[in-house]
Amino acid sequence: MEEVMPTVGGVSAAGREEGTLEGWQQGGKWFSFEGHAIFSRMAGSGDPLILIHGFPTASWDWNRLWPMLVQQHNVLTLDMLGFGFSDKPSDYDYSIEDQADLFQGWIEGLGLPSVHLLVHDYGCSVAQELLAREQEGGLPFRIASVCFLNGALFPEVHNPLLIQKLLRSPFGGLISRGLTRRSFERNFRRLFGSQNPPDRQDMEDFWHLLTYNNGRGILHHLIQFMEERRCHRNRWVGALQKATQPMRLISGTADPVSGAGMARRYRELIPDGDVVTLRNIGHYPHFECPWEVFSAYREFRKRCDQ
Repeated sequence: MEEVMPTVGGVSAAGREEGTLEGWQQGGKWFSFEGHAIFSRMAGSGDPLILIHGFPTASWDWNRLWPMLVQQHNVLTLDMLGFGFSDKPSDYDYSIEDQADLFQGWIEGLGLPSVHLLVHDYGCSVAQELLAREQEGGLPFRIASVCFLNGALFPEVHNPLLIQKLLRSPFGGLISRGLTRRSFERNFRRLFGSQNPPDRQDMEDFWHLLTYNNGRGILHHLIQFMEERRCHRNRWVGALQKATQPMRLISGTADPVSGAGMARRYRELIPDGDVVTLRNIGHYPHFECPWEVFSAYREFRKRCDQ
């Protein structure tokens, strides 16, 4: 099911620029997942490339990389349930496994026999679950390659911010509903390196996506994925170690949450681990240095196709 939804801020299509958040929304379509509206975008041609975003943001994270990728690939992305422009039900059992169901059903519904994955943060865990399902023979499509950006692939070296710990606490509901823009910006900016931090308009866009459809009210539900990572650690790390398709980690080493330590752990645990490190880049390398990420991804894909 596809449904036309209201435009951001009531802005009409006339005069809207593609490079704006309004243009990003206007260029998307919605489909239904378990009765909830899911925002998606598709463009380009070639081998299907699925982009999976992180917490607490949305597919808009990919907007700086998008124009480069669509020149070479059939690029598909969506806002997961509870994120961005997709529905954010307050009484819902959010989980990584459920988000994997969303992607599995979407890819199957599109009739794609094989896909490449480019994933970030929360999306890394979704990709790990999809890899585990493929290894168990549970996917109707093939994962041809996976490229990870900063994410907690190994929970033992994940270093969450204080605000993330508070959201997971018994007071998480109060923290979530009472989150102010000032507090959000102060904590969110800590994730970025010194090279290209978000400007005022960037923060406006991130805040809009976070609060759209009462998104503040469910942050404490969404962040339970940190416990899922701990509980499913053996399954998800095992999926990386057993993977036979090409994989690469592109890591912004200035990331205080899942940066240099995560890259070191990847090299320790993944046989012949392929890691590209980006100095002075934080948790959002695809936002902070899109050209460098694109170049590293393009080189990875060329090697995959040889």
